[in-house]
Amino acid sequence: MSHHRQEEHAILRESDAKDWFYKGEGAANLVLGYSGSSPSLVGKVLRIQKSAKQINLSENGCLVLSDEERLIWRGVGELVKSTSKEAAARAFVQCVMTNYLDSKHIDPGIPIPVFKEFLEAVEMNINSQRPTWRVAASNIDNLCGSALLISDHSIISGAPKSDFCFAVEIKPKCGFLPSSEYIAEANSIKKHVTRFKMHQFLKLHQGEVSQVSGYDPLDLFSGSRDRMLLAITALFTSPQNNFRIFMNGALIYGGLGGGADNNSVLSPKTENAIADLIAASGLQLVSLLELTAEILLRSEILHRLLATQKMDILDIEGAIHLYYNIISQPCSVCKNLSKAEVLHKYSSLHSLPWEESLKIVGDYLIAATAKDCSLMISFRPSEDGHSASNHDTVFSKSSNQSYDYKAYYIDLDLKPLKKMIHYYQLDQKIVNFYKMNQEIQGNVCCSGNGAPTAKH
Repeated sequence: MSHHRQEEHAILRESDAKDWFYKGEGAANLVLGYSGSSPSLVGKVLRIQKSAKQINLSENGCLVLSDEERLIWRGVGELVKSTSKEAAARAFVQCVMTNYLDSKHIDPGIPIPVFKEFLEAVEMNINSQRPTWRVAASNIDNLCGSALLISDHSIISGAPKSDFCFAVEIKPKCGFLPSSEYIAEANSIKKHVTRFKMHQFLKLHQGEVSQVSGYDPLDLFSGSRDRMLLAITALFTSPQNNFRIFMNGALIYGGLGGGADNNSVLSPKTENAIADLIAASGLQLVSLLELTAEILLRSEILHRLLATQKMDILDIEGAIHLYYNIISQPCSVCKNLSKAEVLHKYSSLHSLPWEESLKIVGDYLIAATAKDCSLMISFRPSEDGHSASNHDTVFSKSSNQSYDYKAYYIDLDLKPLKKMIHYYQLDQKIVNFYKMNQEIQGNVCCSGNGAPTAKH
């Protein structure tokens, strides 16, 4: 037992770098898979912090949170006292997010020490596999000193060798329409069209995607089996960085690094290739998508996620005012307002008690994490129709087979308080571009061109 514990916390050295391979990345972290033979590392992934190339701010060895953030999270001792980004990330998941999302579907991971030489060697090995735009934007933060060891949720451990295991990773995005009274009248479109849909038009304009996705988060969160399947099929058709499929832990469909993905349109050739690969295991592609919808429906993992997203009660257009309360600076949003009645509406926010501002902004940041996280749904055939006791089971009519499954929330990252300004600016940019796009399309229609207007 002591040997196991010692190995579990072994320091990763330069010589260990060869056993780790690139599995994917998001904006803040890079994920490595393990191909070595150490029993405590098999079936695990390593999450490593990244740092932007323009600024190398490693807070290692000092308190990670700003003074204002320590006030927001003052009730979470482990988070407030964190001396590394990894410890803070784990504390936020374990002490904050588990209060809102079912801890059964959460894996906070174990921080393990890593040598700088290990991180440098890993970076050299994997950079050629990373999307070029990701390499241009960020490095591995080789001063961080530790990384998070997490179970690889794209596999179900203990599967017999003859079996296959599939996993579907989904980034659901925001699943509700805001109704806050603080949304400016000019931006009331936000109450009728999803943020995801509006953002698609801006992404298309910026060349981040090659076509507007047909995915509607409201379908995925609807609780209706048919609408959920519609949403998953739309994600499959246009995966962008919101949908990936793994087979036995290996990525077979979807982007590695997410984000700017110009190959975001599914070609018939690719669909056939994916369908054939899946069919080789005895499962039809349509059954895989149906199973994913069924598991999401049964596990209620989306139900908890939506409730957490809805902790954003004021929308960013309201919450931004409270951000200025917290940092004790004049509100730059109010400064640009001229109408007296509008100013009056927001002045009530600026006169809220300090404690209430902290609470609402804290809830907003928790909701932001819930809007940006991913879900990993993995499943494999039950043995002889019997389920392993530690897994839930679902039956697929189309393949006449029972499957063990597990569902996990992943990427539950703590959002920095200073990101509030970015959230506000991006929100305004998305809405303004969408409104402008609608006007142009409306004018084209009026001129008798017959181009369709974008419908919700």
